[in-house]
Amino acid sequence: MLTTRVAGEDFELDAAGVELSVAGVDPEPIREHYVVIGRRRYPPKQVLAAVTGLDRSDFTTHQARSILRRLGFGVHRRGYVPSPRDGDMSAWPRRGAEAAALEPYIGRWIAQDGLEVLYDADSPYDVVRWLRTNGLRATVWKVPTTPEEAGSMLSTP
Repeated sequence: MLTTRVAGEDFELDAAGVELSVAGVDPEPIREHYVVIGRRRYPPKQVLAAVTGLDRSDFTTHQARSILRRLGFGVHRRGYVPSPRDGDMSAWPRRGAEAAALEPYIGRWIAQDGLEVLYDADSPYDVVRWLRTNGLRATVWKVPTTPEEAGSMLSTP
């Protein structure tokens, strides 16, 4: 449990409460910073506003990032891609960075822009809806669940 003061009010926050506050909430597009909750990326101010009920103008992105980091969430800057963890991936496309970035989304439909996953969902329709709602364009595809499925995506019918 973390006790913190935001906009002159004291809040008792914990990671489970944060996760519950954003469960079922579509993340807004990332501008510069994001926090990873579950496997989704959210703007830090969207999360802190959802958790506290405060207006976003009542606190800074820096405050939101600091609080969420202290609660144990990964807080990053746009363009961050996790490093590959296992083995030598120097011969892999993009040195394994894309594989590492896509690992949490195996079996999910995603909107991808470069190495960044903008949004994920159970269906391509939900991904396209999110892109349209936010006026964005990206590549939409399903991350393969097996190496065989990945191989079949590369072959032509």
